[in-house]
Amino acid sequence: MELVCPACGAVNRVPGERLQQQPKCGKCGAEVLPAHPIELNGGNFGKFVSRDGLPVLVDFWAPWCGPCKMFAPVFSQMAGSYVGRVRFTKVNTEAEQGLAGQHNIRSIPTLALFKGGREVDRVAGALPAQQLEAWLRQH
Repeated sequence: MELVCPACGAVNRVPGERLQQQPKCGKCGAEVLPAHPIELNGGNFGKFVSRDGLPVLVDFWAPWCGPCKMFAPVFSQMAGSYVGRVRFTKVNTEAEQGLAGQHNIRSIPTLALFKGGREVDRVAGALPAQQLEAWLRQH
């Protein structure tokens, strides 16, 4: 399976049986599957959603958004629970207005799930942990 390094952007091949063993990047030595959400931007977004072998869940958020702030701990906790199964990532729509526009983000927070480079589903609003888990299980 190919995994993009969140630190340097290198694409690493990791056998499926090693996903739960905290694999390191062959180029920079950083942890390839951190237990926290990865910040994406215009420079690395495309590589993560198109090259990463895991589904990529993107939280489109903004620092001034109250529901986004309330949802952040839930999203971070879920990221730790889904290591090796789903990539939890975040895009700050204030800093990355081009990405927000490109993906037609009309309200925040918006969660978009990508598989194989394509968006397969999205949901708007801050979800409780149980509801987020149920939504992820559908995919």
